[in-house]
Amino acid sequence: MWDNGTLEIDGTKVEYWVKHYEEGSEFGIDEGRISKLDCRADGEIILHYERGWDIEPQTELACKALEILKSRFN
Repeated sequence: MWDNGTLEIDGTKVEYWVKHYEEGSEFGIDEGRISKLDCRADGEIILHYERGWDIEPQTELACKALEILKSRFN
């Protein structure tokens, strides 16, 4: 299932698109339910996961976004 939306973190809007399943998988983030994830802030990609990390979290904003989305969908 695909979900998308916007998070507001420390005054910055982060748009996300996430593909998640009912069960965890070896291909998911931390073997969880998220198999694809794209997050953007100010038009720039800050996270990208597609059965493996293409762009890992590099900033505090990206780390916070990842933790929020993992708690919701993983």
